Amino acid sequence: MNTIRTATTITTLGLVACMMAGCASASGSTGTEEVTELRLGYFANVTHAPALVGLEEGLFADALGDVAVTTHAFNAGPSAIEALTAGAIDATYIGPNPSINTFIQSGGVSAHIVAGAATGGAALVVRDGIDSAADLEGTTLATPQLGNTQDVALRAWLAEEGFETDTSGGGDVNITPTENAQTLTLFQDGEIDGAWLPEPWVSRLVIDEGAHVLIDEAELWEDGEFPTTVLLVRAEFLEAHPDVVEDLLEGHIAAVQWIADNPEEAPAVINGALEAETGKALDEAVITRALEHVLFSIDPHADTFETLVANGLEAGTQKEGSIGGLFDLRLLNGLLADAGAEPVSAAGLGEDSP
Repeated sequence: MNTIRTATTITTLGLVACMMAGCASASGSTGTEEVTELRLGYFANVTHAPALVGLEEGLFADALGDVAVTTHAFNAGPSAIEALTAGAIDATYIGPNPSINTFIQSGGVSAHIVAGAATGGAALVVRDGIDSAADLEGTTLATPQLGNTQDVALRAWLAEEGFETDTSGGGDVNITPTENAQTLTLFQDGEIDGAWLPEPWVSRLVIDEGAHVLIDEAELWEDGEFPTTVLLVRAEFLEAHPDVVEDLLEGHIAAVQWIADNPEEAPAVINGALEAETGKALDEAVITRALEHVLFSIDPHADTFETLVANGLEAGTQKEGSIGGLFDLRLLNGLLADAGAEPVSAAGLGEDSP
């Protein structure tokens, strides 16, 4: 039996009843211009499965009605933030650290987190011969992109272990930000010694290439829960078109619930979406292992974000600043309230009362 880890605060029955009763708004706009398109970013990662399922199963299309969904795939968070900041996309599934970075750098006016999507599913995998942190001195490790969530996690962890690193690749351990597919090739060729990666890339290196996990990031967090993916919306779009964002959230909740309700079918659907994006499906053992290490949830775990800020500062990948106002969970909690479900908390870092 396939194992899918999910944690939702809403039941399918409640959500469907809410939809049939017309709890969510009709697609369109309360702004000055009618919206005909929502431009959505995501990554071809298992940690972005709600996006993949929402697209593959037509859940976003159902929720958004006449508003068409166009998609843009990215390798890592910083490149998605560039597109969001430039106005090329309206919303994106993304890691927490790039979300923090754009909010701080913009003085709190760029974007808001409107929901969680996934926790867990990241680890440091290394070659044979590396069995402890002490063995990492002088090695070369990869991350998906400078300043992305896994890059920050690696740099912060290495600092705690007494290693010095810098953003140009120097220090006791050489960190080379590299696209995930290229990281796999470099590991195969012996050009790097390991990488801190999200799923399914952790499982690909472990199962396909014989790497082993040195640190599962879950070991570094209380109860093993840390945010890997959130849903981030451009602030201007959220303010102008809250009804469209509400419909997006309706589709997002339905996607997370669909994963929970279809544990046997979900791996094939997620794998099919990954194949469509990358041109190659994952081996069954890889997708199975990857899904065992990710928990899908609409809760963004806002209470962890001050720690994430501290990690980014320690890593040297972000500026100092406040994240007060980063979260706007009002629309999400409105949908949950309509379905009779418990709300999620912004932990004092934004709005969460519908």
